[in-house]
Amino acid sequence: METQLIIGPLVGAIIGLITNGIAIKMIFRPLYAKYLWGWKLPFTPGLIPKEKGRIAKSIGNAISINLMNKETLEKTLLSQEMLGKLENAVDNFIDKLSHNEQTLQEYLYSLLSKKEIDLIINNTKEDIASILHKELSNPQLGNQVSNIVIKHAISKVQEGLLGVFGVDKFINLIALPAEQLLAKNINEMLANNSHELIHELLDKGTDRLLSMQMNEIVKEHSRLIDTFKRYIISSYQKAISEQLPRILNTINISKIVEERINEMDVKEVEQLLFQIMDKELKAIVWLGGLLGFIMGFINILI
Repeated sequence: METQLIIGPLVGAIIGLITNGIAIKMIFRPLYAKYLWGWKLPFTPGLIPKEKGRIAKSIGNAISINLMNKETLEKTLLSQEMLGKLENAVDNFIDKLSHNEQTLQEYLYSLLSKKEIDLIINNTKEDIASILHKELSNPQLGNQVSNIVIKHAISKVQEGLLGVFGVDKFINLIALPAEQLLAKNINEMLANNSHELIHELLDKGTDRLLSMQMNEIVKEHSRLIDTFKRYIISSYQKAISEQLPRILNTINISKIVEERINEMDVKEVEQLLFQIMDKELKAIVWLGGLLGFIMGFINILI
């Protein structure tokens, strides 16, 4: 009787361990279908290799719907922790620039090729020049400038000739023709010379800026650092809020995951699942042994 009390539960535990171990192995193995005299043997291939396509689709849908959806990603990407990391990154970037003795031109050349930087600079200058030329070619600009100049001149004349009889009438008489003539001259001057003037100013300004050291630029514009940080963070928040749905619709996470799993060899899928569920699968095997031990013991009592 004492021997049965030991052997019965022990045999039950061994059977539980073996059956659960085989059952788990049969989930993955055999990896491919087996044939005997042209007949496919039952339970081949294993459950996961057999249902690999369906499992890949289910995993892709689960990740897309529950883990990589707009709400989850937006909550993570716009969390205070993430914004804090972004702000720290900006602070570190500015701190490095504040100790960088390279000129702006040298710094830009370290990021991109000389050809790319020169192209960006030239295109930027042309864009700015085009905008300024358009504004300076506006006839209203000459009218506005001449109006301000004549008003200022009239006020100065009136201050100097204060109390002189008939001066106001005389001034008002010549004010309008003078303003029109001045406006015409200003507009002609801008139309004929604005192109050269703008390019000369842009060339001088660009050369001066490119020759400045990075630490000098940071120091000179230190008051704008907080504004720069707020702009970066605001742009990041706006980009995530507005572009994230479009990005998710474009990349189709569900399809990417499904295709990636289908591209994997069945052995790779097995290894991946064992890496993820190794503890759980071993626990199931040992649980089978425990249940077998208990059932063996109960069988003796009955």
